[in-house]
Amino acid sequence: MYEVVGVRFKKAGKIYYFDPGELAIQKDDFVIVETVRGVEFGKVVIPKKQVGENDVVLPLKKVVRIADQKDRLIVDENRAAAKEAYDVCGQKVNEHQLDMKLVDVEYTFDRNKVIFYFTADGRVDFRELVKDLAAIFRTRIELRQIGVRDEAKMLGGIGPCGRMLCCSTFLGDFDPVSIKMAKDQNLSLNPTKISGLCGRLMCCLKYENDEYESAKELLPDLGAYIDTPDGRGKVVGLNILQHVMQVDIPSQGRVLEYTLDEVTKEGAVSIQSSTD
Repeated sequence: MYEVVGVRFKKAGKIYYFDPGELAIQKDDFVIVETVRGVEFGKVVIPKKQVGENDVVLPLKKVVRIADQKDRLIVDENRAAAKEAYDVCGQKVNEHQLDMKLVDVEYTFDRNKVIFYFTADGRVDFRELVKDLAAIFRTRIELRQIGVRDEAKMLGGIGPCGRMLCCSTFLGDFDPVSIKMAKDQNLSLNPTKISGLCGRLMCCLKYENDEYESAKELLPDLGAYIDTPDGRGKVVGLNILQHVMQVDIPSQGRVLEYTLDEVTKEGAVSIQSSTD
């Protein structure tokens, strides 16, 4: 077992584990750590806890120190410098007529590297751009191409629900989302209805998907024939979360609604997905 603290470098970024050593680190403390990108400033979002070897990436790096007011001033200076770098890079992109969209710029805490995030439809030859930027900023330059979901996460915005985007407020990782999830939840398959600002399927389709999948295992398929207290009929509608189904009963000449309990209680045949 390893004692770790969880550190996040952006508001809704991934959480990384570090060895707290002998430091008295508490949740919400700001710390200085060494990462593969260099020295970074982050916030402790998970206090000291024990985790197994499979949950950490070895060798586990130690927290350098708890950040002080001077460190916070450096972060503010870096953010101001990043804004200036954004304008400079934007001008250079236009000069070189590159088919790319600059999204964000970020300095590492120690100013050892400046990272330019961009989106593009294909590959971009930015070798000349890197040379120009290196000559201007005199530090290591990294141009990182990101996807449209990452772009939305960085820029933020308001979703169709009227709330701030999940990805920019609390989602650390993007879970896979498929059109099948929308189908299982009986949602409109109109792309404008189930797509987020990024143009991809909305992340929130994943939130209730497990509940829908569990409920569907208990219910018959649409078009299946089942026995009900009022006779045999065809399932023509489902309310999955409430475990309610609409059944067309020929002997009654109408569609009746039943709960799962009503059609599986004593006296009714258990549900079978039959088309007989």
